[in-house]
Amino acid sequence: MASRVCQQHREEPEDIERIRERLHKMSDLELRQYGRAARDLANPKKNYGPPNPAFQVQLDEARAEWRRRHPK
Repeated sequence: MASRVCQQHREEPEDIERIRERLHKMSDLELRQYGRAARDLANPKKNYGPPNPAFQVQLDEARAEWRRRHPK
């Protein structure tokens, strides 16, 4: 799944609406896998150098989608 997040790596951040649309179509399992991969890519301790801020956006959107599906 990390490859799916990596494939989204671009110089310009991806449109947030496109990220939300893609996440909305994922199953819960796919969303969890995507979120874990985004978390790893956004973690500066697991990367050599500062991470791309686009990964943090993807992680934030994945968390928001999860909270939307599973409110406390």
